[in-house]
Amino acid sequence: MERPKKKANGFTLIELLIVMVIISLLAVLVAPRFFGQEKKAKQRGAKGQIALLESAVDTYRLDVGRYPTTEQGLHALRERPDGIDKWDGPYLRKELPLDPWDNPYVYESPSEHGEYAIMSYGADGMPGGEGIDMDIVSWKDIGK
Repeated sequence: MERPKKKANGFTLIELLIVMVIISLLAVLVAPRFFGQEKKAKQRGAKGQIALLESAVDTYRLDVGRYPTTEQGLHALRERPDGIDKWDGPYLRKELPLDPWDNPYVYESPSEHGEYAIMSYGADGMPGGEGIDMDIVSWKDIGK
């Protein structure tokens, strides 16, 4: 007695092609939105880090009586500058962070924008720019 052959379970070539087309369409539609959000997230991350650095700089000023100079830079938040007696740091728990594009933050004191300025030059690492290359600065909010 011969057993009846089982019908093979699986997908046909046409079904696989349809699934591949659907996945490709989703990737084309979703990928640009996802990468756009990543760029905005880096800008928001830089603004958040700048806010933390501002807090540390303000605490430094409360202890020392003045802001770190441009020459001392943000390193004065981690290591006591020469000739500063009232330094009670470190004012940052971890090492000085790089911006989300792996560039150091720029610090100026005094600044044309106030007592001090902290900046990230954005994705291009150069002053100026628009979009992802836009400078993220301590004296104004980034657009939403």
